[in-house]
Amino acid sequence: MHPAKSFRIEDRATLLAFVRAHPFVTIAAAVGGCPFTAQAPVVVHELDFGEVALDFHLSRGNALAPYVVPGFRAVVLATGPDAYVSPDWYGSDDQVPTWNYVSAEAEGLVAPLSDAEFVALLDDLSAQEEARLAPKKPWTREKMSPGRFETMMRGIIGCRLSVERLEGTFKLAQNKSEADRAGVVAALGDHPVARLMRDVSA
Repeated sequence: MHPAKSFRIEDRATLLAFVRAHPFVTIAAAVGGCPFTAQAPVVVHELDFGEVALDFHLSRGNALAPYVVPGFRAVVLATGPDAYVSPDWYGSDDQVPTWNYVSAEAEGLVAPLSDAEFVALLDDLSAQEEARLAPKKPWTREKMSPGRFETMMRGIIGCRLSVERLEGTFKLAQNKSEADRAGVVAALGDHPVARLMRDVSA
Protein backbone atom coordinates (compact mmCIF):
# COMPACT_ATOMS: atom_id res chain seq x y z
CA MET A 1 0.00 0.00 0.00
CA HIS A 2 1.10 3.58 -0.67
CA PRO A 3 2.85 5.03 2.41
CA ALA A 4 1.19 8.48 2.20
CA LYS A 5 -1.57 8.82 4.81
CA SER A 6 -3.59 11.11 2.53
CA PHE A 7 -4.23 8.14 0.22
CA ARG A 8 -4.82 5.50 2.91
CA ILE A 9 -8.29 4.01 3.37
CA GLU A 10 -9.02 2.01 6.51
CA ASP A 11 -12.83 2.15 6.72
CA ARG A 12 -13.93 -1.48 6.59
CA ALA A 13 -17.30 -0.88 4.95
CA THR A 14 -15.66 1.16 2.16
CA LEU A 15 -13.00 -1.48 1.56
CA LEU A 16 -15.38 -4.45 1.56
CA ALA A 17 -17.66 -2.61 -0.87
CA PHE A 18 -14.62 -2.03 -3.09
CA VAL A 19 -13.62 -5.72 -3.04
CA ARG A 20 -17.20 -6.75 -3.81
CA ALA A 21 -17.19 -4.36 -6.77
CA HIS A 22 -13.78 -5.65 -7.98
CA PRO A 23 -13.81 -9.33 -6.99
CA PHE A 24 -11.24 -10.64 -9.48
CA VAL A 25 -8.13 -10.45 -7.30
CA THR A 26 -4.44 -11.33 -7.32
CA ILE A 27 -3.32 -13.70 -4.56
CA ALA A 28 0.34 -13.56 -3.55
CA ALA A 29 2.35 -15.77 -1.23
CA ALA A 30 5.91 -16.87 -0.58
CA VAL A 31 6.47 -20.61 -0.73
CA GLY A 32 9.89 -21.93 0.22
CA GLY A 33 11.35 -18.46 -0.18
CA CYS A 34 9.97 -18.05 -3.71
CA PRO A 35 7.13 -15.64 -4.61
CA PHE A 36 4.01 -17.01 -6.28
CA THR A 37 0.84 -15.36 -7.53
CA ALA A 38 -2.55 -16.56 -8.66
CA GLN A 39 -5.72 -14.84 -9.83
CA ALA A 40 -9.24 -15.76 -8.82
CA PRO A 41 -12.66 -14.25 -8.14
CA VAL A 42 -13.61 -13.92 -4.46
CA VAL A 43 -16.80 -13.86 -2.44
CA VAL A 44 -16.72 -11.63 0.65
CA HIS A 45 -18.28 -13.06 3.82
CA GLU A 46 -18.85 -11.03 6.97
CA LEU A 47 -18.90 -13.65 9.71
CA ASP A 48 -19.77 -13.67 13.40
CA PHE A 49 -17.90 -11.43 15.84
CA GLY A 50 -16.85 -9.00 13.11
CA GLU A 51 -14.64 -11.47 11.26
CA VAL A 52 -14.26 -11.22 7.48
CA ALA A 53 -13.38 -14.01 5.05
CA LEU A 54 -12.58 -14.05 1.36
CA ASP A 55 -13.55 -17.33 -0.30
CA PHE A 56 -12.05 -18.34 -3.64
CA HIS A 57 -11.08 -21.37 -5.68
CA LEU A 58 -7.93 -22.43 -7.50
CA SER A 59 -7.16 -25.00 -10.14
CA ARG A 60 -5.45 -28.02 -8.64
CA GLY A 61 -2.70 -27.38 -11.19
CA ASN A 62 -2.02 -23.91 -9.76
CA ALA A 63 1.43 -23.54 -8.17
CA LEU A 64 -0.14 -22.37 -4.89
CA ALA A 65 -2.73 -25.14 -4.64
CA PRO A 66 -0.54 -27.79 -2.94
CA TYR A 67 0.34 -25.35 -0.15
CA VAL A 68 -3.20 -24.37 0.84
CA VAL A 69 -3.22 -25.90 4.30
CA PRO A 70 -4.16 -24.34 7.65
CA GLY A 71 -1.50 -21.80 8.53
CA PHE A 72 -0.67 -20.81 4.94
CA ARG A 73 -0.35 -16.98 4.78
CA ALA A 74 -1.25 -14.94 1.72
CA VAL A 75 -2.08 -11.43 0.54
CA VAL A 76 -5.01 -10.62 -1.72
CA LEU A 77 -4.97 -7.49 -3.89
CA ALA A 78 -8.12 -6.08 -5.48
CA THR A 79 -7.56 -3.33 -8.05
CA GLY A 80 -9.86 -0.82 -9.66
CA PRO A 81 -9.38 1.79 -12.39
CA ASP A 82 -6.04 3.53 -12.86
CA ALA A 83 -4.77 6.40 -14.98
CA TYR A 84 -1.48 8.05 -15.90
CA VAL A 85 -1.40 11.73 -14.91
CA SER A 86 0.67 14.12 -17.02
CA PRO A 87 2.34 17.10 -15.28
CA ASP A 88 0.93 19.30 -18.07
CA TRP A 89 -2.55 18.85 -16.64
CA TYR A 90 -1.80 20.61 -13.36
CA GLY A 91 -2.14 24.35 -12.96
CA SER A 92 1.07 24.43 -10.90
CA ASP A 93 4.62 24.37 -12.21
CA ASP A 94 7.37 21.86 -11.38
CA GLN A 95 5.15 18.79 -11.16
CA VAL A 96 6.17 15.27 -12.17
CA PRO A 97 4.32 12.41 -13.88
CA THR A 98 2.36 10.15 -11.58
CA TRP A 99 -0.37 7.52 -11.57
CA ASN A 100 -3.76 7.69 -9.88
CA TYR A 101 -5.36 4.40 -8.85
CA VAL A 102 -7.53 2.60 -6.33
CA SER A 103 -6.79 -0.73 -4.66
CA ALA A 104 -7.49 -2.75 -1.54
CA GLU A 105 -5.28 -5.31 0.18
CA ALA A 106 -6.22 -8.10 2.57
CA GLU A 107 -3.79 -10.34 4.44
CA GLY A 108 -4.46 -13.44 6.46
CA LEU A 109 -4.24 -17.18 6.82
CA VAL A 110 -5.65 -19.44 4.12
CA ALA A 111 -7.24 -22.82 4.74
CA PRO A 112 -9.15 -25.28 2.52
CA LEU A 113 -12.94 -25.17 2.59
CA SER A 114 -15.02 -28.14 3.64
CA ASP A 115 -16.99 -29.89 0.91
CA ALA A 116 -20.21 -28.12 1.93
CA GLU A 117 -18.48 -24.73 2.10
CA PHE A 118 -16.89 -25.37 -1.30
CA VAL A 119 -20.23 -26.06 -2.96
CA ALA A 120 -21.71 -22.99 -1.27
CA LEU A 121 -18.82 -20.87 -2.57
CA LEU A 122 -19.38 -21.93 -6.16
CA ASP A 123 -23.11 -21.30 -5.88
CA ASP A 124 -22.53 -17.91 -4.19
CA LEU A 125 -19.95 -16.92 -6.79
CA SER A 126 -22.14 -17.69 -9.78
CA ALA A 127 -25.10 -15.92 -8.09
CA GLN A 128 -22.89 -12.89 -7.35
CA GLU A 129 -21.72 -12.54 -10.93
CA GLU A 130 -24.99 -13.50 -12.62
CA ALA A 131 -26.69 -10.71 -10.62
CA ARG A 132 -24.47 -8.21 -12.46
CA LEU A 133 -26.02 -9.38 -15.75
CA ALA A 134 -29.62 -8.53 -14.81
CA PRO A 135 -32.17 -8.58 -16.34
CA LYS A 136 -30.68 -11.82 -17.72
CA LYS A 137 -32.18 -14.87 -16.04
CA PRO A 138 -29.46 -16.19 -13.70
CA TRP A 139 -27.54 -19.34 -14.60
CA THR A 140 -27.49 -22.04 -11.91
CA ARG A 141 -25.80 -25.42 -11.80
CA GLU A 142 -29.21 -27.10 -12.07
CA LYS A 143 -28.80 -26.47 -15.81
CA MET A 144 -25.85 -28.90 -15.90
CA SER A 145 -26.11 -32.59 -16.73
CA PRO A 146 -26.33 -34.86 -13.65
CA GLY A 147 -22.89 -35.50 -12.18
CA ARG A 148 -21.08 -32.97 -14.36
CA PHE A 149 -20.75 -30.36 -11.60
CA GLU A 150 -19.25 -32.88 -9.18
CA THR A 151 -16.80 -34.07 -11.86
CA MET A 152 -15.59 -30.55 -12.57
CA MET A 153 -15.21 -29.81 -8.85
CA ARG A 154 -12.49 -32.43 -8.66
CA GLY A 155 -10.22 -30.18 -10.72
CA ILE A 156 -10.31 -27.25 -8.30
CA ILE A 157 -9.96 -26.56 -4.57
CA GLY A 158 -11.95 -24.18 -2.39
CA CYS A 159 -10.07 -21.80 -0.11
CA ARG A 160 -10.84 -19.25 2.60
CA LEU A 161 -8.60 -16.35 3.57
CA SER A 162 -9.44 -15.17 7.09
CA VAL A 163 -8.73 -11.45 6.97
CA GLU A 164 -6.35 -10.14 9.64
CA ARG A 165 -5.37 -6.91 7.88
CA LEU A 166 -7.49 -4.88 5.48
CA GLU A 167 -6.42 -1.55 4.03
CA GLY A 168 -6.62 0.37 0.81
CA THR A 169 -5.00 3.03 -1.31
CA PHE A 170 -7.26 5.49 -3.11
CA LYS A 171 -4.61 7.69 -4.74
CA LEU A 172 -6.72 10.40 -6.34
CA ALA A 173 -4.60 13.56 -6.00
CA GLN A 174 -5.87 14.34 -2.50
CA ASN A 175 -2.47 15.96 -1.86
CA LYS A 176 -2.91 18.48 -4.70
CA SER A 177 -4.60 21.86 -4.78
CA GLU A 178 -8.19 22.18 -5.93
CA ALA A 179 -7.01 23.84 -9.15
CA ASP A 180 -4.52 21.06 -9.87
CA ARG A 181 -7.14 18.40 -9.23
CA ALA A 182 -9.61 20.18 -11.50
CA GLY A 183 -7.01 20.21 -14.29
CA VAL A 184 -6.50 16.47 -14.04
CA VAL A 185 -10.24 15.76 -13.94
CA ALA A 186 -10.81 17.92 -17.02
CA ALA A 187 -7.98 16.21 -18.93
CA LEU A 188 -9.16 12.71 -18.04
CA GLY A 189 -12.69 13.49 -19.24
CA ASP A 190 -15.03 10.54 -18.79
CA HIS A 191 -12.30 8.18 -17.51
CA PRO A 192 -13.44 6.26 -14.38
CA VAL A 193 -10.57 7.81 -12.39
CA ALA A 194 -11.94 11.28 -13.12
CA ARG A 195 -15.28 10.24 -11.69
CA LEU A 196 -13.60 8.87 -8.58
CA MET A 197 -11.64 12.11 -8.16
CA ARG A 198 -14.85 14.11 -8.35
CA ASP A 199 -16.43 11.86 -5.71
CA VAL A 200 -13.47 12.31 -3.35
CA SER A 201 -13.59 16.09 -3.63
CA ALA A 202 -17.40 16.32 -3.34
